[in-house]
Amino acid sequence: MTGPAHPLVEQSWPEGAYQFFQLGFVVDDVLAAAARWARLFAIGPFHVLPVVDQNAVYPGGPSTVSLQVAVAQAGPVQIELIQQHCDRPSIFREWSRQGTSGFHQLATVTDDYDGKKEHYERLGYQLAAESTSGRFRVAYFDTVADFGFYTEVVERTSRFMAQLEKISQTCADWDGTDPVRLLTRDGYRVPDD
Repeated sequence: MTGPAHPLVEQSWPEGAYQFFQLGFVVDDVLAAAARWARLFAIGPFHVLPVVDQNAVYPGGPSTVSLQVAVAQAGPVQIELIQQHCDRPSIFREWSRQGTSGFHQLATVTDDYDGKKEHYERLGYQLAAESTSGRFRVAYFDTVADFGFYTEVVERTSRFMAQLEKISQTCADWDGTDPVRLLTRDGYRVPDD
C-alpha cells in the first residue's frame, strides 16, 4: 500500500516508490561546506543539526557513529552535507577525501520500507548499514560498484515528511540572510566567524 503522492518527493514516474529526494555529500567541515554551497549555488539556508550519535548495524555488527548534518532544499531535491565527528569505522568515514566533499548517497523515501529493502537485496545489493536510532528507519545499500554511490532508503513517516516540508518552505522563502543556521530549541543561531 502506498500513501498519497507528496509534491516534494513523488512524480508520476517511475512506477512505485523509487523517486529520489536527496543527494548526500560527505564533507570534512559541515559549516564551511554549507557556506560554500550557499555562496556558490545560492542554495540555503542550510539547517545544521547538532552532532548526534547514530546507532547503526553494519555487516560487522552494531556501531555508534557521531555525525552532524546540514540540509537545504534546492528545488525538488534536498542537499545533505554529512560530517563524521569520530574515528569509528563507518560508510561515511571510508568515504572522506580529506579536505573535499564527495558525493556519497542518493536517497529515496518509501511507505514500504521492508519491501524496498527486499527489492535491493533481491537485486544483489548488500545492506551496508541500517540506522537503528531515530523516529524512522534508514538503510544504506552498497550500489557503489554499479553507480559510484550508496543508495539510501528512508521510511516515510508523517513526522519526517513534515520536517521535509518545513525545510523546503524555509528554503523557498529564503531572502539570502543567515545562509548557515545552527538549529536550537528556540530557532537557530549563526556560526561564529
